[in-house]
Amino acid sequence: MSGAALGLEIVFVFFLALFLLHRYGDFKKQHRLVIVGTLLAWYLCFLIVFILPLDVSTTIYNRCKHAAANSSPPENSNITGLSAPATPVTSPHPCFKPWSYIPDGIMPIFWRVVYWTSQFLTWILLPFMQSYARSGGFSITGKIKTALIENAIYYGTYLLIFGAFLIYVAVNPHLHLEWNQLQTIGIAAANTWGLFLLVLLLGYGLVEIPRSYWNGAKRGYLLMKTYFKAAKLMTEKADAEETLEDIMEEVRKVNESIKYNHPLRKCVDTILKKCPTEYQEKMGRNMDDYEDFDEKRNTYPSEKSLVKLHKQVIYSVQRHRRTQVQWQILLEQAFYLEDVAKNETSATHQFVHTFQSPEPENRFIQYFYNPTVEWYWECLLRPWFYRILAVVLSIFSVIVVWSECTFFSTTPVLSLFAVFIQLAEKTYNYIYIEIACFLSIFFLSICVYSTVFRIRVFNYYYLASHHQTDAYSLLFSGMLFCRLTPPLCLNFLGLTHMDSSISHQNTQPTAYTSIMGSMKVLSFIADGFYIYYPMLVVILCIATYFSLGTRCLNLLGFQQFMGDNDMTSDLVDEGKELIRREKRKRQRQEEGENRRREWKERYGHNREDSTRNRNVHIDPKESDFSDINTNRSASKYTRANNRTERDRIELLQDAEPLDFNAEAFTDDPLESESGRSFLYPPFRYQPGGRYLSMSRSRIFDDV
Repeated sequence: MSGAALGLEIVFVFFLALFLLHRYGDFKKQHRLVIVGTLLAWYLCFLIVFILPLDVSTTIYNRCKHAAANSSPPENSNITGLSAPATPVTSPHPCFKPWSYIPDGIMPIFWRVVYWTSQFLTWILLPFMQSYARSGGFSITGKIKTALIENAIYYGTYLLIFGAFLIYVAVNPHLHLEWNQLQTIGIAAANTWGLFLLVLLLGYGLVEIPRSYWNGAKRGYLLMKTYFKAAKLMTEKADAEETLEDIMEEVRKVNESIKYNHPLRKCVDTILKKCPTEYQEKMGRNMDDYEDFDEKRNTYPSEKSLVKLHKQVIYSVQRHRRTQVQWQILLEQAFYLEDVAKNETSATHQFVHTFQSPEPENRFIQYFYNPTVEWYWECLLRPWFYRILAVVLSIFSVIVVWSECTFFSTTPVLSLFAVFIQLAEKTYNYIYIEIACFLSIFFLSICVYSTVFRIRVFNYYYLASHHQTDAYSLLFSGMLFCRLTPPLCLNFLGLTHMDSSISHQNTQPTAYTSIMGSMKVLSFIADGFYIYYPMLVVILCIATYFSLGTRCLNLLGFQQFMGDNDMTSDLVDEGKELIRREKRKRQRQEEGENRRREWKERYGHNREDSTRNRNVHIDPKESDFSDINTNRSASKYTRANNRTERDRIELLQDAEPLDFNAEAFTDDPLESESGRSFLYPPFRYQPGGRYLSMSRSRIFDDV
């Protein structure tokens, strides 16, 4: 098993990073370099977290082996002339090789490659790729130039910090500047920046994660919060649509002004390719390719303005698509929570859905997760499971906070993480050591990484699931992971007293610590900042528990979910009404589909004849026959007279179903379409006498 555990974890972590990237990114539409760069950054960070417990167990075994070699008696000597009997020295807990033992020499090389690759990504490559991906340039040279200019200040700031550390070492007479010390200065500068951000994110996650599961057991709380999110998302969705329409209007003007033989026409064509399909078709029909441009009479936009417009188009289209998909996902969540609230009082203990899932479920899932099992899980067991999980996570959070405040104390040992590891080290229970280390560092990673996935910076950085994260946010998350993981691991080794600079013991360090070098080169960092700054996590936890950040944002005008606030109540009521309207739309859509399906099943044999003769005449007998069918449907589904007439004509002409997903909140979808602007043509004609709906929701049917 030597090295097998390392190989298995390397493969497992790769597929884990690939799965998460597939959930948030879009492999088909995003650039391959963005996907590869983000995947490599996530993979290396997750790999450090999973491999570090193996390094700890291997180090403990090497310490035991080294101690046994030093405590062995010298060879028998014949000082008195008598040969002493050879008595073997036995240990109460003999050293045996762990199942996951990694041979000597592998871990230092492994950590060196992983660490310096991640540092190269986070400080050099990923920032450059961020600016390159967000640039609106039309050529590779233009994008590279823009990226270099944007990152000049960025790189200069970090060079200034590194230079300050360098000057400190050079001025100090007790220190001699060597290559190893220079390397340690760079690592200390990077870890200091990472630890500063790590404590902020950790203080939020230690409180918010247990509280989120505790609130997850409250159905009423979740439903109210979903209504609140619906109201906010509808505002963002409307703003994204308005912004997209304004930018598309600018694109239309540019498209009409720059003709086919203009030197900048290639740039305009590049911009048009990034626009949604319906805009491309509308602009293509209005394009007159037979008109030449005249530089004297007309004023044309510059290439710089086209670059800016291209950048705005990329961002607005991505934001519009993201809000559309998130709106559909939020609707499904709201409908499901309302179904749970209704089924809690069910006497049959059978879970009934208002709307069936559009995707067919797996037969295996249908057999084991039947309506009875679903009712017991959703209405009875799940709330209690969330409460128990919240209590367990709260205990872990208290242990972390206590250990962060006491890990510097070695006599006595106050850090609970160090106590657990040292107890297991005495018995050389490597399985327990690896499990305890993995659970500890995994919980710390969840608290930090989940905060990275939750934070949102004015739509500039936002990780959205269901393949809706843009390239800039993906690369930015990879940068954060690479900067947070090394100080996170060092902090964990300090909590367990596996770092000799913390425990002040002359013991063999872990391979990961040996790569980091001795922080004694910068004593004010090793003995000051690394020791006392993590104690601030207590203040951050208290602030998060009382929601001080949320209250401050609410006072500044950023709408936040707060139970004792009038603005929150108004948004909840607004979201509730929006969900009701969307539910009525979907119900009407399902009723229309059922009505058309019933008509096709009963009178499908007459469809061919009606399709063949619909452009010539309508048979009176067939019309009378359709009237009878329409009257039957009208008796089943109560409708107004004008709506019944429209449904009858629609069925006779074999038209496409009416679009009940119109953006306007009106009961008549045909009337809602008539008020749209020319940028959103309500219908598009196709050969054969059929009109297809051009609703905006159809663009995202494949998502």
